[in-house]
Amino acid sequence: MTKLTRKDILGLQDMSTDEIYLILETAQSHKEILGRPVKKVPILRGKSICTLFYENSTRTRTSFELAAKIMSADTTSISVAGSSINKGESFKDTLLTLEAMGVDLFVIRHGAGGAPHFAARTVKSHIINAGDGMHEHPTQGLLDMLTILENKGKFDGLKVLVVGDIMHSRVARSNLWGLSKMGAEVRLCGPSTLLPAEIEQLPVKVYTDLDDAIDGVDVVNVLRIQLERMNRGFFPSVIEYASMFGVNKTRLMKAKSDVLVLHPGPMNRGIEITPDVADGDFAVITDQVTNGVAVRMALLYLLLGGGGNVVSD
Repeated sequence: MTKLTRKDILGLQDMSTDEIYLILETAQSHKEILGRPVKKVPILRGKSICTLFYENSTRTRTSFELAAKIMSADTTSISVAGSSINKGESFKDTLLTLEAMGVDLFVIRHGAGGAPHFAARTVKSHIINAGDGMHEHPTQGLLDMLTILENKGKFDGLKVLVVGDIMHSRVARSNLWGLSKMGAEVRLCGPSTLLPAEIEQLPVKVYTDLDDAIDGVDVVNVLRIQLERMNRGFFPSVIEYASMFGVNKTRLMKAKSDVLVLHPGPMNRGIEITPDVADGDFAVITDQVTNGVAVRMALLYLLLGGGGNVVSD
């Protein structure tokens, strides 16, 4: 496979293994640009990219904007505060207005699951899902996969544990769809109150005891506990959560001796992960951040500059 034939990137659930490999291989080739003294190439000169964020974000938005600027695209950043969205303009009208101004590709984060799918049906411009509701975060899933591939050289046969607030995590969903279809065994672990009701229907192994879940795994992906949601009584206390589900050095010894530790950030040090693990030899958390730029460069290139300019009917 040499090019994407899809118009949008909405999730990993419906993406083929060939498409995932194409994106990861393209990201690996684009990553070389990030090591140059002058990080600028003209691949997307003349293309217009809009980041349309209905939720706060620092690293995802910045990563997309850096990726676009490195490839010489023009970027526009729209957030709810200070825009016509705050005056009551509908999502549809915002999209149509910006498309009429010449936007070629929208990067959308929205609190409502399915919002990027609606956008993809509404405009002819390309759409990349930067996180929707409790659904998917495909670019985070892809950058996690790139980091694993760089360090392990394969997916088939790996045991990957995702631990934390599974129910609210779009990172967990993109990880489980992407990794399971590439041949990895995906384990999900968290308090029973933070596991989704439909979890038995997913291609995963489910655990509520971290000491059992971490046994013999190749990768531990630690999710951020979203403290803003935790006033709803999902677990008794932060101290108890850290005791039962926090990843520390003692627990990590039960994993493979060359285990990788991932975290999508931002981290709550001392809660879901101890500082000595976050800064330890097994952590590849800053590599994930770098790979995030490379993956987003690859996606922008494949959709706008790499022969994948398929316009919707």
